Amino acid sequence: MDATRERGTGPDLASVAALLADGTRAGFCVALLDGRAWTATELARHMGVARSTATEHLNVLVRGSLLAEERQGRHRYVRLAGPQVAELIESLAALAPERAAAPRTLSADGRRRALAHARTCYDHLAGALGVAVTDAMIGRRLLDLEHGLGLTGAGAAWLADLGVTVPAGTRRPSVRPCLDWTERRPHLAGAVGGALCRHALDQGWIARVGTTRAVAVTPLGRRELHRHLGLGDSVFG
Repeated sequence: MDATRERGTGPDLASVAALLADGTRAGFCVALLDGRAWTATELARHMGVARSTATEHLNVLVRGSLLAEERQGRHRYVRLAGPQVAELIESLAALAPERAAAPRTLSADGRRRALAHARTCYDHLAGALGVAVTDAMIGRRLLDLEHGLGLTGAGAAWLADLGVTVPAGTRRPSVRPCLDWTERRPHLAGAVGGALCRHALDQGWIARVGTTRAVAVTPLGRRELHRHLGLGDSVFG
């Protein structure tokens, strides 16, 4: 009796897993890792399904608290419910097996390579560049691993010197690792990761590539990332 009662308590992980067990719903969540709000029509086109099908799946994801909806006039938009959902999706993607089918076109292969090299994961840097930045911060003792990934005093001073403002008074963790789905190693997430990525975009160190999540390091970014973190040409591709 006690064992049965114990199995009926605690987090219902199966309900969250069921939300992502459908390939279309999972594809929507991966697309929304760009941090933008999308319409049902845009997501339907992205996944190649009917708009009515997309709407049904989106309603399920909103009810399950993985997505949040916004309305502007007659238009309905959906986005990931928060950074914790983005980090969940990215971590699950890192555990997922690679698809067997190779990209069919050179342009598709180019997009895949660009995403693997440098991209945003919701609001922070990911890909080879994101992992390299995280490794460099650990190597320079701006982050430490003594009690899990954490920001050191030197790291806080470094951010202040750069002019990076980390939002205060939020429930979001300051620093947390996010398992990178292409590198299979952690990159920096949390409020610090988001603030650093936003600073890099605002200062022109990185630039978005079209409408994808991929970003490219600018010539200014190469100089600044080398000056502040010692990153070399091998990182920039």
